[in-house]
Amino acid sequence: MRKLQMVDLKSQYEKIKSTVDASIQEVLDTNTYINGPKVHEFQKSLEDYLGVKHVIPCANGTDALQVAMMGLGLQPGDEVITADFTFAATVEVIALLQLVPVLVDVDMVNMNISLDGIRKAITPKTKAIVPVHLFGRAANMEAIMQIAKEHNLYVIEDNAQAIGANYRFSDGTKKKAGTIGHVGATSFFPSKNLGCYGDGGAIFTNDDALAHVIRGIVNHGMYVRYHHDVVGVNSRLDSIQAAVLNTKLPLLDSYNAARQDAARSYSKAFEGHPHIIAPSICDSCDCHVFHQYTLRIIDADRNALMEYLVEKGIPCAIYYPIPLHSQKAYADTRYREEDFPVTNQLVKEVISLPMHTELDEEQIKFITNSVLEFFN
Repeated sequence: MRKLQMVDLKSQYEKIKSTVDASIQEVLDTNTYINGPKVHEFQKSLEDYLGVKHVIPCANGTDALQVAMMGLGLQPGDEVITADFTFAATVEVIALLQLVPVLVDVDMVNMNISLDGIRKAITPKTKAIVPVHLFGRAANMEAIMQIAKEHNLYVIEDNAQAIGANYRFSDGTKKKAGTIGHVGATSFFPSKNLGCYGDGGAIFTNDDALAHVIRGIVNHGMYVRYHHDVVGVNSRLDSIQAAVLNTKLPLLDSYNAARQDAARSYSKAFEGHPHIIAPSICDSCDCHVFHQYTLRIIDADRNALMEYLVEKGIPCAIYYPIPLHSQKAYADTRYREEDFPVTNQLVKEVISLPMHTELDEEQIKFITNSVLEFFN
C-alpha cells in the first residue's frame, strides 16, 4: 500500500507532469512572469467554467476576501456577519479593514453558517454577510440571498474550499458556488481542490462596475501605469502559478468526482455506527466537493481516536480545534458561550480523514477498518 498522506500532491503531479512542466517552461522561455498570457488564459477559462462574467486573479485567497470587501466600499465600523466555525482568514480580513466582525453559530447538519444566527445578528450597522462553504459543501445560498435582499446587505462568498461545487436552487436551477453572491473569493493554495504550486487566489463577480474597481485594487490602484485612481494593494497571480492552474482546471470536475467517490466509500463503511456521524452525500446533486472529509465522533474519545490513527500511520486533523470567538485576536465581550452551542460542540467532535484525488480502495479500506477497530 502506498504511504498515506492527508493530501497526495506528488501522485497527482506525476500524472500531469509533462503538461505542467511544459506549461511552466513556456513561462520561463518567454519571461512573462507577471500578468502574462498564462494568467489571461486562466482567467478566461475560469470565467467560462464558472459561468461568471468576471474573474480577477490575485495573490492568495486571503487577499481575495480583503479585496472583495475593499471593492464593495465597506467602511470602518461597518458590521460583517460570518461563521464562528471556520479558518481565521475570513474574520482576519474583516478586522484588518477595521470593520466589525460579527460571529454567529453554524448549523449542526452541514456545519455552514446558521440562517437563524444571521437573522438574529443583523443590526442597522450590518453591511455584509460572508458565508463560508465549509469543507466543500455549499451553504444555503438561496436563503442567504433572500435575507440579504430583505435587509439590503452584500453577500461575499468565501469559496476557498468549494470550487466546482454546484448549488441547486428550489426551482432546480444550478449555479457554481462562489458565483451566487455579489462577489466571491477563492484560494488556490496547493491542497485545495484546484491548487497551484504556491499561493494564488481569485475574485468572482457578475457586476461590471465592481469588477472594474477590483481590477484596480489588485494592481496598486492603477488602471493606467503610474496613475493611481483608487487605494490598492499588490496582489497578482504570477504566471507560473497560472500555468499550473491552466493544466489542472480541465481536470477539476474529475478531481471533485474522485473526492466524492472516496467520500461515498468512507461513509458506506461508517453507516449506522453509534459513535460516528459521517457527512451526508446526495447522489442527485454535487453540492459537496469534499475539500475535507470530516466525521463527528459522539459519545467517544475523539482525541484518543486521533492518537490511535497516527500510531497506525494514518494522518488526520482537527479542523478547527478552537472557535474564532475564543481566539485571543478576536475575543469580544459581545460574545457569550451560550450563543455558540453548535460550534462549541463541533470543536470537540470533528476529525478529518485523508481526502484527495489519489485515494485508492486499499487505502480507504485500511483507514476505515482502523477507525472501526478503535471502537471494538
